[in-house]
Amino acid sequence: MRQGKDKLQGTLEMLVLRVLASSGELHGCAISDRIADISAEALRVEEGSLYPALHRMEEAGWVTSDWRASDNNRRARFYSITRRGRKRVDQVQRDWLAHVEAVTRVLKQA
Repeated sequence: MRQGKDKLQGTLEMLVLRVLASSGELHGCAISDRIADISAEALRVEEGSLYPALHRMEEAGWVTSDWRASDNNRRARFYSITRRGRKRVDQVQRDWLAHVEAVTRVLKQA
């Protein structure tokens, strides 16, 4: 079983990649806002976690980025998912769902 910090990083990566896969190109603040909106504010991704994760994902080849003007005409880095990132999110999502099913079985039997 993976250690707690690794699992949390994997969860953040999965959420970010899933949002990018469904929403297209977004800047960091919009990614965080989208996760909060979809989760009915149950999940808040702080900048201190999001940007290092985006950097790791870019280094891994799961996302690409470029600088542009945002809706409010400020310079922002926009992220998009790559083909490799789509494969990664599919794999991580399958693993996550299997993990949730296993935990649920234990909770129901304990």
